[in-house]
Amino acid sequence: MTKLKDIKKIQPGPLVGDILKSDSGNVPQALWEESNEFLDNEDISFDRYTSKDFFNNEMEGMWSRVWQWACRLEHIPNTGDYIVYEIGPYSVFVVRTSKDEIKAYNNSCLHRGTKLKHPESIGCSDEIICPYHGWTWNLDGSLKHIPESWDFSHVSKESYKLIEVKAEIWGGFVFINFDNNAESLHKYLGILSEHFENWPLENRYIALHIQKELPCNWKAALEAFIENYHSQTTHPQIIWNGGVGDSNTKYDIFSDHVTRFHAPMGIASPNIKKKISEQEILDTMLVGDRSDVEEGVKVPKGLTARKVMADTLRSNIEKEYNIDYSHYSDSEVIDTLEYHLFPNMFLFPGISLPMIYRFRPIGNDPDNSLFDLLFLRPIPKDKPIPDPAEPVRLKAEESYASVEGIDPNFGELYDQDTQNLRMQQEGFYAAKKSGQTLSNYQESRIRHFHSIIDKYIK
Repeated sequence: MTKLKDIKKIQPGPLVGDILKSDSGNVPQALWEESNEFLDNEDISFDRYTSKDFFNNEMEGMWSRVWQWACRLEHIPNTGDYIVYEIGPYSVFVVRTSKDEIKAYNNSCLHRGTKLKHPESIGCSDEIICPYHGWTWNLDGSLKHIPESWDFSHVSKESYKLIEVKAEIWGGFVFINFDNNAESLHKYLGILSEHFENWPLENRYIALHIQKELPCNWKAALEAFIENYHSQTTHPQIIWNGGVGDSNTKYDIFSDHVTRFHAPMGIASPNIKKKISEQEILDTMLVGDRSDVEEGVKVPKGLTARKVMADTLRSNIEKEYNIDYSHYSDSEVIDTLEYHLFPNMFLFPGISLPMIYRFRPIGNDPDNSLFDLLFLRPIPKDKPIPDPAEPVRLKAEESYASVEGIDPNFGELYDQDTQNLRMQQEGFYAAKKSGQTLSNYQESRIRHFHSIIDKYIK
């Protein structure tokens, strides 16, 4: 079995650990941790992305048993507020039943099965009414009213409570699990909750929400963001002009459900052979939203682009949100820190790249998926929590850059990924080779991801 120490001997530097040693601020212990093991080097079958049988196995064996993020608390701030979450054939609505209580219910009437709430809807009501025949439940799930109840003597209020779905809260997110026997969310999160003590996501709000339809299987969509190996070819504007590491990215596998990559920013790619000045690196850096960085920032003699960018961003964000980030290390400010929570959630704890990703199938179609892209900005100190941004839905052919509020350069990066994903999904069907061949280290999270899917469905 390949060992992490062996990879480190040949991986191009500077490595993340060496970069952190030169950073200002207190680097949290979480960023020093390294954990990676390799399973094998067998190809990953293309059938996993195209087969309806495999898709159905995922639905029955995996999606029905895993914790998955359904909404944010700010989606349902008041009693009676609800939101519908759907994955394949499964549908659930999350409702705030009181100031301090949230419940999730199976979105199906106990009379004749009609969905109680419209798919992907959000709203508020003081009771739950079936739109077909008017059966009515209280917010706590108890049966309230049956029209023509004289004809239902066999139906008791005690036995016809709405069917609850497990729901727990972490980091301002409401998670649901369709398996009543599932382990607790806390156990499922494992080291993730420990690491994110440094980065409390409950203190953020949804500043931007894009939903992009992608012309590919949900796993292929997800895998485009689980490695940095593609950046040299797909995103040359951020690699070959300096400012972003690529082959020196660090990959960690902490548990069945939690993995991470750490891509350093403010340094030149190890693959660039020409000399690049620190000013050139700073000029070409694409970090978060350009509104966070004024034009014309210079690198003083003796300093680095990484240091200047981190200090500039830290200062500007502190002023904007009236929050002290002086204790944040340079890495926490500018690096691409990306955690994957199995099966479909990505979390970025940094303050300049405050994204959250979610990938899921569209309906029961293995060839199309939906990508939720959220920007979670800090809640300004001493100000009310802003309302969550309404989701902007994009078709596969529409550009991310068309959405108001996103940096056009950032949108271009995501558009480049979309082009790849369309070609890849088509290539799955055109291939004479049976599967994809993965690298040992840079794509290790993909192999791990598939191994955990297999644990659930086999």
